Amino acid sequence: MRGADIIVHTLHDLGVDTIFGYSGGAILPTYDAIFRYNADYRAEHPDKKDPLNLIVPANEQGAGFMAAGYARACSRPGVFLVTSGPGATNCVTPIRDCMADSVPVLMISGQVATSAIGSDAFQEAPIFNIMSAATKHVFLVTKPERLEATIRSAFEIMLNGRPGPVVVDIPKDVQNWEGEYKGQCALPLDGWRKRISVIKSRELDDSRCEKFFSLLKQSKRPLLYVGGGVLMSNASDKLRTFVDRYKIPVVTTLMGIGAVDTQHKLCLHMLGMHGTAYANYAVEDCDTLIAIGARFDDRVASCPAEFAPNAKCLMHVDIDNAEIDKVKKTDWFYHGDARKALQALLNYGTEIKLDLSKWHQHVAALKKEYALNYDRTNKLIQPYYVLEELNKQIKGEAIVTTGVGQHQMWAAQYLDYRRPRTWLTSGSMGTMGFGLPAAIGAKFACPDKMVFNVDGDGSLRMNFGELETVTTYNLDIKIALLNNHGDGMVRQWQKLFFKNRFSGTDKSLYKKDFVKAAEADGFEFAKRISDKQDVPAAIKEFIAFRGPAFLEVVIDPDAGVYPMVSPGTSYKSMITGDFIKKRQTMEADAEEGVSSDDPIKSSSMF
Repeated sequence: MRGADIIVHTLHDLGVDTIFGYSGGAILPTYDAIFRYNADYRAEHPDKKDPLNLIVPANEQGAGFMAAGYARACSRPGVFLVTSGPGATNCVTPIRDCMADSVPVLMISGQVATSAIGSDAFQEAPIFNIMSAATKHVFLVTKPERLEATIRSAFEIMLNGRPGPVVVDIPKDVQNWEGEYKGQCALPLDGWRKRISVIKSRELDDSRCEKFFSLLKQSKRPLLYVGGGVLMSNASDKLRTFVDRYKIPVVTTLMGIGAVDTQHKLCLHMLGMHGTAYANYAVEDCDTLIAIGARFDDRVASCPAEFAPNAKCLMHVDIDNAEIDKVKKTDWFYHGDARKALQALLNYGTEIKLDLSKWHQHVAALKKEYALNYDRTNKLIQPYYVLEELNKQIKGEAIVTTGVGQHQMWAAQYLDYRRPRTWLTSGSMGTMGFGLPAAIGAKFACPDKMVFNVDGDGSLRMNFGELETVTTYNLDIKIALLNNHGDGMVRQWQKLFFKNRFSGTDKSLYKKDFVKAAEADGFEFAKRISDKQDVPAAIKEFIAFRGPAFLEVVIDPDAGVYPMVSPGTSYKSMITGDFIKKRQTMEADAEEGVSSDDPIKSSSMF
């Protein structure tokens, strides 16, 4: 068969059922192969749907983020298909975003014919060179007989070890070449496979488990610090069992949200720059920190030397050996899969009991004393209020995607996430425009789940064209726009660090009418509210509507994200704003005569 048909047959054989992509000259043979593959299948199975669902976005970046949303929402990789030149270069950002957050996606791009490579041919771009620095691996297929093996090996690389994106660049003549479809083959990646097999075969033996629990039993205040690696290894169920058995409180990174039920009494929500005050204070107070699938990044440990200052023991589980001891020195570690590690610890420690009652009392007091709060009397609509009302309706059961900025942090703070893979956001790259296309991808991955895109006006503008994609495919996606007429997060920094010089961030004079734009793209429900009293009813109507729905809420432009830990500072310097209580430091206690053994007011209790 032709190379293009080999691509399509291989993808379907590997379990792919949805492809996101935008066509063009250099990839047309493969688009035609998809059409013919689906037509042939329908001829044989007239009562069944197409085996390969081809979803066309507004642009290629949208395709990349749709594939990412698909992969993040389920345990299957996302696939997107684009043409050469600008089609492929438009995908650099979603590929780098997936690399930064360890998301398995496959990008297949068309390329000019092999004889034209390097000649500055029409729509030629050096994708191999461009993507090499942004992805887990990139292939340029110049030997057509290796095409099928390359696709299969791309899946192998994408999914094994630390997950990540893989790019396969395929010249047009390779797509038109005719050769044998083998059905099973792979590239000779012996060195890489050996390294992966070592990781897979590495057992957390009894001696290592014994060491882990001997350290844990010495602790009076242990804390689990959980990252996105738990979700990517599908280890959430094991983690929840571990928490319930040993009663260890949990903080999560932005990427780890949903690994444990946020309504669980031992869940302290997110830690870090915009984490809850009580999560950060628990990190300050713990004497043992157990990191699982987390990497001590700068948004969590901005000042590594002062991160978890009272922790006498640090333990770390991670699939990537480069993360072990990279930022903080460990006392115990396991280089391997989080699910496998948690299962081994659960199997070994069946009889181990811990008495953490005093620590639980302290954690409960932290959650009560330093709870999230805001100005509830303000006449302007507060974003926190909007999300609290939304939370009452969806009860932590929906998939939520976001762009990047203040709305992202508010959604992380004020919404509940009861299941894994229900919080989809751009973490390490912080890519504005992520939310809407990611919601589309998530809806195709999980068609029976509610999907909400909580977005900001700045982020939504970035991939606004994908509104039409929502209505084209009649997707029941709810888009909640928190409009503060500006780049709120940047404005917050400009307030704090640049003396209110709002350079380039005030969009109050811009002419965008989001509701009219949504109506123009076919949204039958498109509504704007600006009065606080209208919020509960509007949210109820918004959720009840069947089909694509767009709700714009005009919020207080001066609403901020708090708590906030300034770059390069420790949690004891956390800014909590006017409505979240700040714990007094030892120095302030001394000045005010507060007892140093007060378990709530003093950070020096330990």
